[in-house]
Amino acid sequence: MIGRLSGVVDYKGTDHVLIDVRGVGYVVHVSDSVLARLPGAGEAVALYTDMIVRQDLVQLIGFLTLAEKEWHRLLVGVQGVGAKASLSILGTLGADGLSRAIALGDWSSVARAKGVGPKTAQRVVLDLKDRAPSVMAMAGRAAMEGVAAEVTHDAAPARRTRRPAAPDPAATAAADALSALVNLGWGPSDAAAAVAEAQGAAPDIPTPDLIRAALKRLAPR
Repeated sequence: MIGRLSGVVDYKGTDHVLIDVRGVGYVVHVSDSVLARLPGAGEAVALYTDMIVRQDLVQLIGFLTLAEKEWHRLLVGVQGVGAKASLSILGTLGADGLSRAIALGDWSSVARAKGVGPKTAQRVVLDLKDRAPSVMAMAGRAAMEGVAAEVTHDAAPARRTRRPAAPDPAATAAADALSALVNLGWGPSDAAAAVAEAQGAAPDIPTPDLIRAALKRLAPR
């Protein structure tokens, strides 16, 4: 099983990228949002990967973050959602948008993805609601640690390294607020929904204010 590739972009297609890893080229299929964020040819890149192995197919799916990869693994576990539909959902909403949609029960946002009908979107929201908090927390931890964009590549004669991207303040605040609310005794699903609602109303809200805003939404429940 190939779980991560680190190399150099050879070329970018319409739905995939060819990565040169020490002279071996790997074709990795990606979502539209991942493709748009990848560097150009000749640049260093690292992707977390999931491998599909069937009798008639062996395919690598690539993600820039562990949270995206985890969402993919959860999505393809939903009845009626394959790898193509999963990439369509992630490409349309992104990991953060999918987290909010599921936490809020907003199946109509999921249904905006190409090839995903209302019934499938509703099933995604229903099946994954209780799993959203754990992936939201994972995204926050990854942002804090700078894991999401860390890429290194040995290229003669010198090592080329891209610095990790700055942590996403919104993802970090959401993860911290979620953790605080769960520690206060709120259920993960209710806490995730309250955090998503509060952050949707004020995207740049700092963590202390986000916690207070989420608590106000939880109070009547």
